[in-house]
Amino acid sequence: MKISTKGRYSLRMLLDLAMHSDEGFISLKDIAQRQQISKKYLEQIVPLLSRSGLLRANRGYQGGYMLSKPADQYTVAEILRLTEGNLALVACLEGEENLCPRASECITLPVWSGLSKVINNYLEGITLQSIIDDFNTNAAQNYYI
Repeated sequence: MKISTKGRYSLRMLLDLAMHSDEGFISLKDIAQRQQISKKYLEQIVPLLSRSGLLRANRGYQGGYMLSKPADQYTVAEILRLTEGNLALVACLEGEENLCPRASECITLPVWSGLSKVINNYLEGITLQSIIDDFNTNAAQNYYI
């Protein structure tokens, strides 16, 4: 599994909004500068995030974007499923039902299924807030005088 640029940048954008949530609506220009991501690329990501209800938008003077819910209610799994389509490691695990004609005799299926379960459970357990908290904890531990 390889996470696309869209997935990585969406996560960074949402984290940026979470970290600056006390500032109200944030412009794409500000996010682009802080995250060193092209504003044009962010403009392509925003409709997907807005349609899914992850973002609130405000047009006009002092317009921009903000999270539509608290940062602890966004999981990395949710964000990556939205941007990547699904998190399946192999084609036979993409749907609800495994339609592979070899599924009943596939010796490797339990390996892929187990790994997929571990990855999904791991990503479901990580929220935007937990990423921020971990970052802040590590930053505080790395402070020297």
